[in-house]
Amino acid sequence: MRDPRSFWWIGLLLCSALAQAVTVRDDRQQDIVITKPPERIVSLLPSLTETVCALGQCHKLVGLDRYSNWPESVRQLPRMGGGLDPSMEAVVALRPDLVLMATSARGAERFQALGLTVLVLEPRTHADAQRVLHTVAQALGVPKAQSDAVWRQIDAGVVAAAQSLPSHAKGQKIYVEVSPAPYGASESSFIGETLARLGMRNILPASLGPFPKINPEFVVRAQPDVIMAGDSSRANMAQRPGWSQLKAFQSGKVCAFSSEESDMLVRAGPRIAEGARLMVQCLQRTAGDKP
Repeated sequence: MRDPRSFWWIGLLLCSALAQAVTVRDDRQQDIVITKPPERIVSLLPSLTETVCALGQCHKLVGLDRYSNWPESVRQLPRMGGGLDPSMEAVVALRPDLVLMATSARGAERFQALGLTVLVLEPRTHADAQRVLHTVAQALGVPKAQSDAVWRQIDAGVVAAAQSLPSHAKGQKIYVEVSPAPYGASESSFIGETLARLGMRNILPASLGPFPKINPEFVVRAQPDVIMAGDSSRANMAQRPGWSQLKAFQSGKVCAFSSEESDMLVRAGPRIAEGARLMVQCLQRTAGDKP
């Protein structure tokens, strides 16, 4: 006959395991059960990589997509291919106990069929960035008080950036180009939300979607006061029909960002405040103020 005390120990172990388990809902509206805080994380989206690190869990990352490059400490980690089309074999070979990936990526169901725990998240707005921060914190076993503190610091950084911009620089019409196709950032994107918080007007309405492909003639008709774009876009802008006659070009009110600055600007994650400060520096320069 089994010793009754053994059942007590089994019950205690089960209770301990259940106490560590958490259930989080991802952007597919799936409830993902995480039995214990993960120790081996693969992140396949730069904003998610940066979120893990902002929560002080960088050391648990074992593999990344090819575009994750911040903070500096992650740059030597193995690469799993692109965020949209990760290498299934490379990810599985790392034996992760959590895979973080975007809703636009392929392979989540296949990873799950292979027994991996997958959390699908893709922030597109400030509210999304806050929600994703808290969801990742919960999945990683990071106390809510800590994720709350991280978000307060991010939000306070955006507020400080807005307060540093002189009133005479506000109210201008802005065009932000996020890739050379050209694709722009509209009012409904997190970049558009940042511009609104800085007191700017976005020439791209929310009705176009967050990051619409733009007819270059639209920008000519809108006549933005300031243009913000990456170096890769700035190089060919003047060749677009009518763009050389834009007031922003003629008055030198075009800010070209380096690849590192562009990464900061276009990722809806913990560096939103740094992106806001980057925009403010541009607006200060184009307004003739000392940055």
